Amino acid sequence: MWHDNETTVDYLNFGVVADACASLLRQSRGEPISIGVSGGWGAGKSSLVKMIAARLETPVASAAPSLPATAGAQPEHRYVVITFNPWLYQDFESARSALLQIVGDEVLKLAKGDETLLKKALDLLKRINLLRLAQFGGEAAITITTGVPVGAIGKAIGKVSGLWNAFSSDGDAAEGGDKKEGEPLDLKADGLLNPAKPLSLPNEIHAFRSALEKLLEELGITLVVFVDDLDRCLPETAISTLESIRLLLFLKRTAFVIAADNEFIHGAVKKHFEGTGITSDIATNYFDKLIQVPLHVPRIGVNEAKAYLVLLLLEREARNGMFPPEKFDQAKVDIPRRLARSWLGETITSAFLHDLVGTDTRLQQLMDLAEGLATLMFKSSNISANPRLMKRFLNTVFLRESLAAPQGITLDIPSLAKWHLLERYNEDLAKALSGMVSSDNDGEIRELLDAETIAAQGGDLPTPFSNDSFVIEWLQLAPPLGAQDLRPLLHLSRDTATRDFGDDNMTPASRELRDVLKVATSSNDQLTQAIKLVDANQAQLAMEKAWQGTASSRTWKSKDELIMLIEPCRVYPALGKRAAALIRLAPAKMLGPGFIPLLGAEQWSHETLTMWLDDPLVGKPTKNAITAALKSAPRPAQRNGI
Repeated sequence: MWHDNETTVDYLNFGVVADACASLLRQSRGEPISIGVSGGWGAGKSSLVKMIAARLETPVASAAPSLPATAGAQPEHRYVVITFNPWLYQDFESARSALLQIVGDEVLKLAKGDETLLKKALDLLKRINLLRLAQFGGEAAITITTGVPVGAIGKAIGKVSGLWNAFSSDGDAAEGGDKKEGEPLDLKADGLLNPAKPLSLPNEIHAFRSALEKLLEELGITLVVFVDDLDRCLPETAISTLESIRLLLFLKRTAFVIAADNEFIHGAVKKHFEGTGITSDIATNYFDKLIQVPLHVPRIGVNEAKAYLVLLLLEREARNGMFPPEKFDQAKVDIPRRLARSWLGETITSAFLHDLVGTDTRLQQLMDLAEGLATLMFKSSNISANPRLMKRFLNTVFLRESLAAPQGITLDIPSLAKWHLLERYNEDLAKALSGMVSSDNDGEIRELLDAETIAAQGGDLPTPFSNDSFVIEWLQLAPPLGAQDLRPLLHLSRDTATRDFGDDNMTPASRELRDVLKVATSSNDQLTQAIKLVDANQAQLAMEKAWQGTASSRTWKSKDELIMLIEPCRVYPALGKRAAALIRLAPAKMLGPGFIPLLGAEQWSHETLTMWLDDPLVGKPTKNAITAALKSAPRPAQRNGI
């Protein structure tokens, strides 16, 4: 199994981008800089951020010999990396407070060992605590801005103030920790909360920024803050984090790398300013003002998807002792190198992959599988070559393999992967095929075998298949499933909607209903009673089996062909969604106007009818029939007799 954590192991050739970003941070030479790493969920933002951080923490070897320091020469920069995840603090502490505290704690740790710097670091922590208290508003804000303790929170601030004084270099105990309400605070914090000169928050923010900037200069470090998982947070937490970043932003010797989905940030800004009439442009500008250098996670193409799947599979094989570790290490070098040169035409080909694994037939089959899956995962809108989804896809496949052996099932990974891909991309087709499996045909689907043959030859596919490019390529993906007993495969797929398959799940009453539905040409009481004798699940099975059993004789031109769908849905309205999915697989160019009239009265069919109106393959007479059916369709109240 593959974990879902970020990694510095580069399977997607992100290293080139990480190198460029780290170089950009170094070239800033202590000048403030902010970089935004944007990308959708699961695109690899966190891994890219971790790679950048690893490069900054690794000293760069100088190509030239070191020279004696000269007057005016810039000192070398030491990079101190802080990773802040606001999602971890959600519902526990303000993300704004947490970030300030983490920065203060890191500076305090670095200052230990130097008494002067330690004193300055402690003073910085006092200012951070003041700013953290100020966000509470009410009593805290009044106490801080006037120096007069008000209420319970004001007294607590006084006690905290005494605690701060305990850190003074002379070691004296704190004074003034307990003050009566209305009595000015008398602190020793170099002007903090001086009752003669009430504290100004704007001045305190400026003083905090100046103190931090000077301390970083004296420490000789550049503080690089990586903010990750911002787009996992609630909008309020995301905005709070951005506000705290703004407090620290554009200070010398500071850098921020913020990983977030731009669309999420825009949505969070609009949510935060809801009711103010904020436009999309203003929401965009809000984030853009924080980011100097926008950096997008590289788009994953078919080539990168192949490389990613191959490396994941080889990693597992190496972990299980089925692939030599040294060969895997070499693959981790060769594949990214080839990706970096893909612009020269050096793509991830079958020959290249087979060379990686040698003559081992099983490993070659895995390479072929990765190559086929990558193309289809790239085209699938449900996966879109998303690294996280590809990893989860493989986790599901190998989990099912681990469940097979204890149940006496022998199935290869390519078969499991091919079927699961169909479940992810086209659940309706997967359910239609699973409904054709039974003990009567030994789990083999003749229609699937025929479709795989036709797809290989380039012909038009029969129902329930479509001539969609994904379906055609899925049928061509090895191994062919039409000649296999699919019952074991479907048994392992019970975590999906395709778990109920075939006549084997039908009761005697539903089998009888199936046979009645196959020959029904009109509505009648006998048919209605037969439907009521079974529950909704059995009625659905009977309806599906009747529909699939008459596929070869269906013309798509007669209203009688719809009785087997319409009547069960009238007894059990919840079946309408399934009936709609079945007619949606109709070959558009075969639809005749006689097929339409009965559908107009069924609410569950209207979305499909509207879709057919926009389909250029549907003939004009049929479209006229659809328009008439929709126009005359009764409204819900009419159907209920109201």
